[in-house]
Amino acid sequence: MSITDVITLVGAIATFLFGMSIMTDGLEKLSSGRLESILERLTSNVYKGVLLGALVTGLIQSSSATTVMCVGFVNAGILKLEQAVGIIMGANIGTTITAQLLRLGDISAKSNLLLQLLKPSALGPLLATVGIVFYMFLKGGRKRIVGQLVLGFGLLFIGMNTMETAVSGLQDLPEFRQLFVTFTNPIIGILVGALVTALIQSSSASVGILQAISSTGVVTFNGAMPLIFGQNIGTCVTALLSSVGASRNAKRTALIHLLFNIIGTLVFLIILYAGHALFHFSFWTMNMDRGSIANLHLFFNILSTLLLLPFHKLLVRIVQRLVPSDAETPAFNVLDERFLSSPSVALEQSRNAVISMGRSARDNFYLAVELLHHFDEKKLEQLQETESTLDKMENMLDNYLVKLTDRALTDMESMRVSELLHTLSDFERIGDYAVNIADCAVYLHSRGLMFSSSAMAELRQLNLAVGDAISITLAAYRACNRAMAMEVEPLEEVVDLMRDVLRSRHIERLKNSQCTIELGSQFFELLINLERISDHCSNVAMLVIRQTAAAGEEISDSHAYLKYLHSGGSEEFDRQFAEYREKYFSPIADESSPFNP
Repeated sequence: MSITDVITLVGAIATFLFGMSIMTDGLEKLSSGRLESILERLTSNVYKGVLLGALVTGLIQSSSATTVMCVGFVNAGILKLEQAVGIIMGANIGTTITAQLLRLGDISAKSNLLLQLLKPSALGPLLATVGIVFYMFLKGGRKRIVGQLVLGFGLLFIGMNTMETAVSGLQDLPEFRQLFVTFTNPIIGILVGALVTALIQSSSASVGILQAISSTGVVTFNGAMPLIFGQNIGTCVTALLSSVGASRNAKRTALIHLLFNIIGTLVFLIILYAGHALFHFSFWTMNMDRGSIANLHLFFNILSTLLLLPFHKLLVRIVQRLVPSDAETPAFNVLDERFLSSPSVALEQSRNAVISMGRSARDNFYLAVELLHHFDEKKLEQLQETESTLDKMENMLDNYLVKLTDRALTDMESMRVSELLHTLSDFERIGDYAVNIADCAVYLHSRGLMFSSSAMAELRQLNLAVGDAISITLAAYRACNRAMAMEVEPLEEVVDLMRDVLRSRHIERLKNSQCTIELGSQFFELLINLERISDHCSNVAMLVIRQTAAAGEEISDSHAYLKYLHSGGSEEFDRQFAEYREKYFSPIADESSPFNP
């Protein structure tokens, strides 16, 4: 074997691994978080978990990605340890799909054009050509992702075909044959298989390389078997590394993956070697081709799952003993950095965190309003603690989303990052204005001041309107509901009307010396903060409206769209404005004399 052959082999392996990488990345992007959402929601029992784990891994072609997702979900408190067991078992089955695709190289049909096109030597360049056309020349994020996916498949087959060509000269070398005789030692074979897979971080890729080498005719059953068993163990390294620094249950999840493969390997080593010693299997020294290697990989993972599935609870108990709990309860982090490798999952988790911020901001608003009516030190402490959490969450989300932008994002994913940054800022500002309202309550309480009953009636109506604006906004954002979002702007317009009227009355009171400057300044401060809260509600509602815009409906300029609504461009807007005006403003609209706060 010449130095040229060695260089060709290294380049072929690099092409194969790169094809595997961009194919997996394309499949993850194409899933747009839907597959991960299935993992999160539909794991009510271990049997469903196996099916879902196999489905997701089969579609994204990476058991490592699936198990790392599981570690992240368990660390975030989304999945329980018992739910993750089935997904991990299913992931081992799903990862065998790649080897089944690569067995197309065994097709032999000289007279059949269609079957010839399915061979890697023809299919690889064909897919790569189609993929690069989609990737480079067609606009649109989804078409580009499809191009990436098809290009990855093409490079996968090109790399496989080139590897076969590069290693073809090795079959006559005694040293090369002796190397595979060495692998028949189960300990050596398992260690080599595990080491290679740990280095390239993919059992699918390492099995594919073994399939390419099988073209030399030196790979036998008793040599391939330990290597495949070792490859399954080596793929656990990714999940083990991802669990470093995570919660105890996340560490246990990674350990379950390792134990599952080790126990399956030990059981089948004992069965096969004991069976061969007793019955002298005829297939023991049989030469393996791509198809038989793919089948061995598939059958081992299916049989291991069937064997250990009934004992999934025992596996959980074992890892709980190996990684015992302590007195401290681990803090779950929804913004787990493991999700950054799958942007669609990271975006969904970020959205959940933003919704949580919205709830906290809403709760603080209602606490602040309560403090105006009935001051309570404990409620004030609660509000301050929640505000501190809101500030920390904003910083965490900012940093998390900035890290996410360093990844290769689609146009749609980049847009979602921008929308999340704007929304979390709006919710955080609502929380800040709630604190300002609470500060007014503290000021009044510390000085023994109190608004008149008339002034409190005015504020009560305005508080009701703003509180409903926050609740409708949060519900619309959570459900991505356009109809609910459209209700916010008419309500915000009523809040503006109430602010203007109450401010005018306040100015009249000041002119007539019917209000002290001290009380009046606090009243005016409350009006400003309440109106600004409704402004931020309007911002979030407009984001939902843009997200749910119908095909052909352009709402790029929010200010122009709002001006159109306010100028009578929508009958529905006018109807809702009239309803909200009647509900919130009418109870105080008939007062002709100025109130004395």
